[in-house]
Amino acid sequence: MTTNDLLLVLGMALVTFAMRYPVLALVSRLTLPPSLLAALKFIPPAVLTAIIVPALLAPDGGKLDFTFRNDYLIAGLVTALVAWRTKNILLTLATGMIALWGWRLLLAWLPPF
Repeated sequence: MTTNDLLLVLGMALVTFAMRYPVLALVSRLTLPPSLLAALKFIPPAVLTAIIVPALLAPDGGKLDFTFRNDYLIAGLVTALVAWRTKNILLTLATGMIALWGWRLLLAWLPPF
């Protein structure tokens, strides 16, 4: 890593901190209404859904792929089922990776059509 790279990373960290800290410092001194706190709990699932669903349904960035050859979709469905049934994050992550690798291995053995 060169000196310029290090300065760039430090500069980005400083700008990020400078943008976020005042808001966090102000909000930490306020008592937020319960309705706002309840609404804020929906932000992480909404953001994760917005990131994950397009990657599962259109992995190449093109058109939607609902076929069994879409390894991301199959692994995502298996992972969602495990997450829903077990509520265990470690098991969910492990199952998701195993499902993806396993499905890819299975697809490699299937003849193309």
